Amino acid sequence: MSEIRKTAIEGLKINDTFTVVRTFTEQDMVQFADITKDYNAVHFDDRFAAVKNLRGRICHGLLVASMITQIGGQIGWLASRFDLRFIKPVYFGDTITCRLTLDDIDEKGSAKATAVYQNQEGKTVLEAYLEGALPGAAERRVLKVMVDEGDPTNRFE
Repeated sequence: MSEIRKTAIEGLKINDTFTVVRTFTEQDMVQFADITKDYNAVHFDDRFAAVKNLRGRICHGLLVASMITQIGGQIGWLASRFDLRFIKPVYFGDTITCRLTLDDIDEKGSAKATAVYQNQEGKTVLEAYLEGALPGAAERRVLKVMVDEGDPTNRFE
């Protein structure tokens, strides 16, 4: 069971922070482009990237932003808002650390969170603001049963 899921089952609190890390590859970008049909030349052609003043082709911003779904999926978060601020490009081979912090939780389980994404140099490449619904007691009980059964649909450890 992932530590993120374990914390969700126990009950989430304000200031809980979760971290995931991923190194992005050209293959990741190609798969994302094929799914989204976003074939912007900045992802595929060095010449185009150069005239955009980039040092090379870059990953899709939404691919990088999607790291947050790894955390949300482990929590059982149901998102209702996702605001992004792209700060720096992410290049193939960059290792990105995404840290999500729960900033506010009301009595109904509606939550607000912020996420900061940093590259291997510690530079912030993306910031996100999220709102959504956290799992309530009934959902946490189901998550617990799923984990007790081996959590067969959860490919994240």
